[in-house]
Amino acid sequence: MLKLVKYLPSHGVTPAVLTVENPSVPIHDESLQRDIPQFTEILRAPTFEPSYTAKRLAWTAAAEAAPGFLARGKKQLVKLGRKLLVPDPQVLWLPRAGLALGARLASAKADDVVFISGPPFSQFLLAALGRLRPRTAVVLDYRDEWTTTQGVYEMGGSARGSAWLERAILRSAHAVTTATEAFRSELLARFEFLDPSHVLAIPNGYDPDDFPAPLPSPRPDRFVLTYVGTVFRLTSARGLLDAVRLLHAREPELAKLLEVRFIGRIVETETSYFEDTAALGVQRLGYLEHAEALAALARSHAVLCLLDDLPGASRIYPAKIFEIMYLGRPCLALTPEGALADLVRHHALGEVIHPRDPEAICAALTRRLRSFRDAGAPALDAAATQAVGIERFHRQRLAGEFARGFRAAADAARAADTQPARVEPTAFVK
Repeated sequence: MLKLVKYLPSHGVTPAVLTVENPSVPIHDESLQRDIPQFTEILRAPTFEPSYTAKRLAWTAAAEAAPGFLARGKKQLVKLGRKLLVPDPQVLWLPRAGLALGARLASAKADDVVFISGPPFSQFLLAALGRLRPRTAVVLDYRDEWTTTQGVYEMGGSARGSAWLERAILRSAHAVTTATEAFRSELLARFEFLDPSHVLAIPNGYDPDDFPAPLPSPRPDRFVLTYVGTVFRLTSARGLLDAVRLLHAREPELAKLLEVRFIGRIVETETSYFEDTAALGVQRLGYLEHAEALAALARSHAVLCLLDDLPGASRIYPAKIFEIMYLGRPCLALTPEGALADLVRHHALGEVIHPRDPEAICAALTRRLRSFRDAGAPALDAAATQAVGIERFHRQRLAGEFARGFRAAADAARAADTQPARVEPTAFVK
């Protein structure tokens, strides 16, 4: 969304932003504000969502294996919260967000398009409010799948309550955008009333402005493998960490050349897999500002992309893959077969291995370390790779695709406003 705010004006679209005033989030990166054009209008509405500290305590309680009445009571409270907060905890933003959007649409500043991106998917509920103003188009954007997030994200909400809600909300959209073609196909298969011409697949991408110039080089004395992003259930590193343990057990001298860096947040439910790995060359560096994280990737001989084998994962691209693509460092993609594996192979980004196959991962690490040890200084030159056909993923180009989609949706909304009312519940999307 930040990159759309940056690049939409170059395509003749003026964005205004409605966001949360007091976000319940674990990380703030003030450096990202430099991408916001100077005169962008930003509206902020407060949320009633609990603080992030409170949510973290709830997740920890839900993950506890301790016996006893108190532990069971905590888990039951967390389950109750998931059932009540449909589709996710961010639904507590909607009362004030709805007031802000309603006031906007009733004013002289009413917009041509209301564009709502998820997750969180609770804000899709604002679509009904957007439809109250004739000639304003509503566009819903899936950066992840609603159905997938219920099972893999922290406090994902009630899947049962979300199923009928998603169907009802989609009926109010003039257009839908998805992050992958696989998302698009899955939506069209589940919701027969959607018009395929109004459902567009527009991926995430990269912004060359984010990268340092010139790119820093990897260190010559150790082979550095880096992961940037959040480690949670969907991006679990357990297969990789088991492979590192195998490597140290089988070839301890070779393993000493390996340094694995994790940059970003590791959620509480995944930290146990990292126990005792510091002695194996695994570093947890925490969150770094975006530019620092990309510089750290550039100082690596290879980069990691993680996607665990979970329901729906075959349709997902982690957004970081596109920055890896532009960076030009060999990618070790630990992923099941599907959209990400196809992307890595199609654009010659690196090697694909199943995320739960420590033996195969260990073998791949062994090959890379032997090559690094035997090649010496020339191995630094091999740290660069030539990705194929990546121009399509430039953020500015993608913003142009969104701009064309917005104009088509706005035309559809204006056309619908000039036609006689129809009774079919699918008329809005056909």
